[in-house]
Amino acid sequence: MSQPHRIAIIGAGPAGFYTAEALLKQAKVDISIDLIDALPAPYGLVRYGVAPDHQKIKSVTKIYEKLFGDKRLRYLGNVHFGRDLSYEELKAHYDAVVYTVGAASDRQLGIAGEDLGSSLSATQFVAWYNGHPDYVNLNPKLDMKAVAVIGMGNVAVDVCRILARHVDELAKTDIADHALEALRESQVEDIYMIGRRGPAQTKFTTKELRELAEMVNADVIVKAADLELDELSQAEAEKDINTKNNLKVLHEIVDQGVQNKPRRLHIRFLQSPKEILGEREVEGLVLEHNRLINHNGESKAVGTGEFETLPVGMVLRSVGYRGEPLAGVPFHEKWGIIPNEAGRVSTLEGHIRQGEYCAGWIKRGPSGVIGSNKPDAVETAEKLLEDLATLPRIDQKLSDPQNVDKLLKLKGVEVINFEDWQHLNALELKAGEVLGRPRVKFVTRSEMIEACTKSPV
Repeated sequence: MSQPHRIAIIGAGPAGFYTAEALLKQAKVDISIDLIDALPAPYGLVRYGVAPDHQKIKSVTKIYEKLFGDKRLRYLGNVHFGRDLSYEELKAHYDAVVYTVGAASDRQLGIAGEDLGSSLSATQFVAWYNGHPDYVNLNPKLDMKAVAVIGMGNVAVDVCRILARHVDELAKTDIADHALEALRESQVEDIYMIGRRGPAQTKFTTKELRELAEMVNADVIVKAADLELDELSQAEAEKDINTKNNLKVLHEIVDQGVQNKPRRLHIRFLQSPKEILGEREVEGLVLEHNRLINHNGESKAVGTGEFETLPVGMVLRSVGYRGEPLAGVPFHEKWGIIPNEAGRVSTLEGHIRQGEYCAGWIKRGPSGVIGSNKPDAVETAEKLLEDLATLPRIDQKLSDPQNVDKLLKLKGVEVINFEDWQHLNALELKAGEVLGRPRVKFVTRSEMIEACTKSPV
């Protein structure tokens, strides 16, 4: 009897789960899948990226959890690819590998002062308030009166909303306890969300924008003049329903006026950061006012030479995520992705790497919402299944899943399996139930590993 084809999926976020789901749906090929993640807890961006006040979005994990009812799928958490499991070991123990590691780092502004102490990426800030083990000790200071958030996407909106909300509202969510306490002491009164182009070129969704407008603790301030569109912007808005709806809400915000709430969120269009001022910490942000020009049929922001300095004490940049290179795997530095053809990993020169695949943001770049990863993962799974019959098989002596377990045990890796995660999850849920919260997260690796051995009863 031949051994099942061994498949490793590196990264237990949405793309990893959707890839596993697509592979498990077929019954023609005998497979065995290990879903491997560097963190003890699965779900990636759903657990550590989705805002704590967006619990409905997080319910997608119930679908992922059901996949573990299939005995062909295992979870190996707390296993860091490249350190605990090398590229060579991975290739020796699996017939095919799918990289679904997302885009863990952020793009830079490329301006002076970006390395000051209170100049951070939204990626870091989001991971901090969501309890990511690698960012527990970020300790952002919130003792300033004003903060600037650079960017006009949904992540920027999330960050602004978390900074602007009343702490009693956040106390009903699964926000990390350390972040809750820091936000309780926050001195921030003014938040500036800054975009280099106009209201017709924003990237946030109408639902996210409307949430800002409905905040009880903060006025949203938009200048009426900023909503006057040039001819090209008007044409762009007419083509996109989300943009049309955004403009409607922005006009409603202007009409609503200022109601003297404790905090203020200023939405600033047509401004670009040029320099962050300060010696050790941020003391100000220099902005250049822009105008839009028609560049090959698209709106492009160009500077006017008119400058303004905002007296902010923190700058959070949210201008895009980017992938990070993996040991032994080709990487496109400019695009921040693994080069590929429809999910089949290739060299930079375009040669296909046999038995290696990718899905999600590391495949296509950081675009779309959680559900966007599903068709992307299905495409990759289809290519893998097409290739499986012609891929060289690993040594039969290494084909038993227990061989990977033994290897990791010899290295002293404390592997978290799905049963372990269920224990940890139950403890978090129970702790949350006591406080009227969705869950109370364990936020360090040591706490999480210890929790796996405790009874949730």
